[in-house]
This record gives sequence, structure tokens and C-alpha cells, in this order.
Amino acid sequence: MIVISVYGLLLVASVTRAFSVNYFKTQLIAVILGYVAAIILTRLNYREITNYWYLVAGFCIFLIIYTLLFGQSASGSSGVDARAWIKLPGGTTFQPSELAKIGFMITFPKHLSVLEERGLLRNPLYVITLGVHALIPMLLTHMQGDDGAAVIFFCMFLAMSFAAGVQLRYFALVFGAMLIGAPLAWKYVLADYQKTRLINMMNPEADPLGAGLQQIQGRISIGSGQMFGRGLFEGPRVARNSVPIQQSDFIFSVAGEELGFIGTSLVLILILALLITVLYCARKASDPMGTYMCFGFFGMIASQAIFNVGMCLSLLPVMGVTLPFFSAGGSSTACFYLGFGLVQSVYMFKHDTDKVRLRL
Repeated sequence: MIVISVYGLLLVASVTRAFSVNYFKTQLIAVILGYVAAIILTRLNYREITNYWYLVAGFCIFLIIYTLLFGQSASGSSGVDARAWIKLPGGTTFQPSELAKIGFMITFPKHLSVLEERGLLRNPLYVITLGVHALIPMLLTHMQGDDGAAVIFFCMFLAMSFAAGVQLRYFALVFGAMLIGAPLAWKYVLADYQKTRLINMMNPEADPLGAGLQQIQGRISIGSGQMFGRGLFEGPRVARNSVPIQQSDFIFSVAGEELGFIGTSLVLILILALLITVLYCARKASDPMGTYMCFGFFGMIASQAIFNVGMCLSLLPVMGVTLPFFSAGGSSTACFYLGFGLVQSVYMFKHDTDKVRLRL
């Protein structure tokens, strides 16, 4: 985590020279606060935390609904209109959906463990309740216009459900329903800019100055670094801000231009090492709920990394998903550390034989 934090801060520091906004300062504060919070969570028993699942769930739902009603919108020329931020004193903003992901890491494992203890994980009716649980944050973030977050919630739901041993036929039913519902989603759910992004993924060059600009410029930056890159703080395209939103969604292109294939490979290796560590903690967990919690974090980090790198390489559509621990963004960065703190709590209490009484 220390290596990832330093590497991410260096990339954000390089990007900052292209803007009047000091992204590095914000990122550094987020890393420090997140790291301290993670250490505190590491010392708290995750079982006790899950006993207050109803407070966590209520607070997260309240934050997202408050954001829907009174939040700050971010509009783009492509048609993006997401009301997903709360304005804080001092001019800073906070994205509640990032905190809700950590809340989901607490509430959903609790739900799974209760059903498992009662022998209800094979009961179709109770499996449906799991789907309803996951649909709540997915629908709320969709209503915000933040479909990237909704997709990550879905991936977390799949990872934790799979770890709990939910029967494969239910996964097949979910994907079958998605295939059947895809035409309806295209017609009635997806906004015009989202349809454009999906079509553009196939051929970004069809609109090189519009919808395809970001991905085309991102690929050029990544390729321009070749094997060893132009040098940290030396990338001319980074300095000119050639790639839109390079400080956040396209931070991978900064690593590609300035540190080349070696630098981008290091990003992927570090994320993979983190994911392996999380799976190790899941294996060492003293109870199933700890395992599910680790898989929730695994699903969040793995899916965001895959979607982010995929859209930077034009393999997936642009969907506003950040690269965990690397992209600039105080809300997401601090919350990622909270998630890792919960994983470390699972590991710290792996030998705890004095089980905390779980309130159902």
C-alpha cells in the first residue's frame, strides 16, 4: 500500500502541472486521512462494525438521496449530467457513492452471513432478497447519473455472492435476464451519451474530435511512451493536457507516456499484488462474514481496475470509473483506504476465538 500510495502521488503530481488546481495537495490529504482511518479500522473488530449495519445502511442511503435532491451536478458537452457530489465547506466536494461502496462491504456480508447461519442461501425467496439489497444502491446511483458506480456495485454483489456459494443457476438467471432486458435498457434506460460511448468503443476514429477524442488521445499518450517513457514530469502531452480528464479517469495514460510499458506494467503488477493480498486475507478469515467482506473489496478494486484500463485502451466504453489508488479524487482515494482497513481488520482478528455476538 505504501508503494502504491507513493506511485499514485507521483503521477498526480506530474498531472498537476497542467492545471491551475492543485490536485496533488488534495490527493496527499486524502491519502493521509485515508491511511489514518484504515489503521483505526484495522484495530476495530469487523464483527462489531457489522452489528451496526442498519446505521451504516441508513446513513449511506440518506447521503445518496440527499445528493439526488441537493447535490452538485457535473455536466459535459457529451450529454453527461451526473448529480453525484456534495459541496463541503471550503469549496471542496465529496462523492457519497464512494462511501456507499464501503457501506455495501459491511451490509451485504452481514446479510449473507445471516442467511447462511439460518440455512437459507439455497432458498430462492431469500436469494431474491440479496438481489433487492444490491439493487438499492445500484438504482440510487443510476438515478444520480453515476452508472459507473452502479456497475461497480453489481460487480461487488457478484463477487460476494460467489464467495458465499450462491448456486450458479441464480447467476445464470441474472445474466439471462440481462440479455433479455438489454434491448429495453437500450431504448428506455441508457442516455444518448451512453449509447454514443458504446457505439464509439467499436470505432473511436468515427468521431475523432467528439466522442472518440478521449480514447484516441489516451491511446496516443500510452503508445508515445514506448518501453521506458519520456520521463516522470517530462511528458509533453501531459503538460499540454492532451487527454481530457487525465488526472482522474485517464491517469493510466500519464503512466504510459512518462514511464512507458515498464510504468504501466508496474501499475498492473501492484494492483494484482494488492488483490492477491486481499484473497490471502479472505482465506485466513476466521468466519464466512470476514471472507465475504474481503471479496467485496476484491470485487470493487478488480472491476474498477479492469474497466478503467479497458477504457483507456479502447477495449471498453468510457464509463467514469477511476483507477483505484492512482486516479486523483479525494473521495474515492480516502474510501479505498477505508475498504482496505476493513480487510486488514479481518486479517488482524483471524485468530480471534472469542467470537463477538452477532446481532441479527
